[in-house]
Amino acid sequence: MYSGIGDHGERAAFLDARALIGCRHRLLLDSSHPQVLTGVIEDAGVQQRREAAAAHRIQVRDTLVGANPDLWTVIEPGQSAGHRAEATMRAMEAGAERIWGGLLPQESDTGRRGGCEILWRDADRGGYIPIVVVNHKVTDPRQPDPADFHPMTSSLYDWRPKSDRNVRTRPQPRDQQRLAHLYRMLQRHGLASPSLAGGAIGYAFDRILIHDLGAVLDDYDRRYADRIAVVRGELPTIPSKVPECRQCPWFTRAPEEGAQSCEKWLVAHRDVSLVAPGARSEVLRRHGVDTIDDLAAWTGDAPDDWHFELFTETVVTARAWATGAPLVRRVERVRVQRADVEVDVDLESYQEHGAYLWGTLLDGVYRPFVTWDPLPTEDEGRSFAEFWTWLMQVRADAAATGRTFAAYCYSRTAEDKWLYESARRFAGMPGIPTEREIQKFVDGPQWVDMFQAVSEQFICPNGKGLKKIAPVAGFSWRDPEAGGEASMSWYRLGVGYDGSEPDMSQRTRILEYNEDDVQATKVLRDWMTNRADAEVPGIADFAGRNIAS
Repeated sequence: MYSGIGDHGERAAFLDARALIGCRHRLLLDSSHPQVLTGVIEDAGVQQRREAAAAHRIQVRDTLVGANPDLWTVIEPGQSAGHRAEATMRAMEAGAERIWGGLLPQESDTGRRGGCEILWRDADRGGYIPIVVVNHKVTDPRQPDPADFHPMTSSLYDWRPKSDRNVRTRPQPRDQQRLAHLYRMLQRHGLASPSLAGGAIGYAFDRILIHDLGAVLDDYDRRYADRIAVVRGELPTIPSKVPECRQCPWFTRAPEEGAQSCEKWLVAHRDVSLVAPGARSEVLRRHGVDTIDDLAAWTGDAPDDWHFELFTETVVTARAWATGAPLVRRVERVRVQRADVEVDVDLESYQEHGAYLWGTLLDGVYRPFVTWDPLPTEDEGRSFAEFWTWLMQVRADAAATGRTFAAYCYSRTAEDKWLYESARRFAGMPGIPTEREIQKFVDGPQWVDMFQAVSEQFICPNGKGLKKIAPVAGFSWRDPEAGGEASMSWYRLGVGYDGSEPDMSQRTRILEYNEDDVQATKVLRDWMTNRADAEVPGIADFAGRNIAS
């Protein structure tokens, strides 16, 4: 999205598809105060993902175009936007089979602008099918099931849509919105395929996932009308807490002198989104609940359109936040699964390239299983096999001596993902378990998610992340910058990802951060066992008798 000078000299607003998903207030600030962000250092994690996406697109381009150059028209990226758009239109009007890097003409009346990695001519119906290339997963593998819905996919080299029994779709609204945006731009010139189809090539680069754009165009039209009105200053916005805030420069930066950053505005206004973020706050505002105090004062039944957690707990969250309570007990007595032999586990991964470090804690001893060969590397299989073999040996030794065993992590989504991925990618290597062995372990009682234990037993006004919860138990990290995004930057330096000499101090930093994470889960578990009942107020201390769930 950007603003520019229109045909008659007035300030024109243009919007690309990236602005259709995400915070409306950020969109307004980006468009109205672009000079404030000049020179601002982009978040390291965002920059790395951007660079990885660019590298992925180059790989896809070189592979597809290289396989049959005669079918492709490549729009040179070094040209001005105007020349690229002209070249793209000439290619489509000439009936080019496939176009890489196409850019469509900006629309000064609607405000649309956008381009597409692939424009694929529909040989049967005419027009062009937009296909985007993205650096995230668009499908997941699965075992065929005749009763399931099977998405439509096509070969990378021939447009042959068919029902694909071997994958399931990963919901990606941003891809669908971008394809709808491109379809409307093609439609303007009479160059959109009547098939109402679009495609996405994801991180795996193994097939084209086909999207039915007819199912999303109405939603796209409503969303686009709203967003372009925001950019044109026709609709007001206010800050609201959403997941995007974690990486937004406006969260801590004021748009102009005398104004407040979003964070300061939210706190100063005691905005309800601080305790009910995202769609929750949208529902509450429709019922006149704009502040935390409004929510804390709620009595009576829950709103009819409330479809989230128990409404009583949302009200209690507001009351706890207002009094400064970091946690509230849902239960009379806090419990957590304990065992004679306890192992804490935490992994470090780099984007979608792999998991390079499996850190463990047993009897106070930290053991890392790591590869410092830059990912992707076969050596990752070696380090994973060593981790798995060690963990299973500890479990077997406990069973042999009549002791109970449990392994703990915090928020198992990442660990489960890379357990399965590692077993799948390195199948057949020495020490690598089968996917069935992984499934049996993670579905069993000995794999314990401390995040789940926290979620089930506490209301958390300030969030449920480990770095929010463990300090309540008295734990602190050695590195003040410790976090998943920061560790990716440390990793690039630690392995010399860009061809530079590896920085050994960054490897030490990663290991200490990983060790602190497993120590934190241990400290949290001990605190939940021994002190939480006495130190954390119960829900009855906050819940009024007139609040209905």
